[in-house]
Amino acid sequence: MDATFSAELFEWRGPAPFHWLPLPADVCDRIRAEATVTSYGWGAVPVRVRIGTTEWETSLLPRAGGYVLPVKQHVRAAERFDDGDTVTVALRVAPRGGRAANGSGPTV
Repeated sequence: MDATFSAELFEWRGPAPFHWLPLPADVCDRIRAEATVTSYGWGAVPVRVRIGTTEWETSLLPRAGGYVLPVKQHVRAAERFDDGDTVTVALRVAPRGGRAANGSGPTV
């Protein structure tokens, strides 16, 4: 599944502060339909993501009936956005076992 959407970045100040992008409901519905074949522990869904010219692999996490995308500091710095900014994201769900833990595995 390929999806493109825009969302507002927010910071969650838990034990380890992190920034997240909430996925829109229609994208969550499409991901949920694929989650049975891609999801692993705690409902995480592996994805390949692009914001601007920066690409990386990570996992969506379930939150409040939807999904959120974690965004690392190096991505925010490279693409020059921060808390409260709206950014456009392109993502592709990776099949279970389709990516290595170090991000070097193939994505489909």
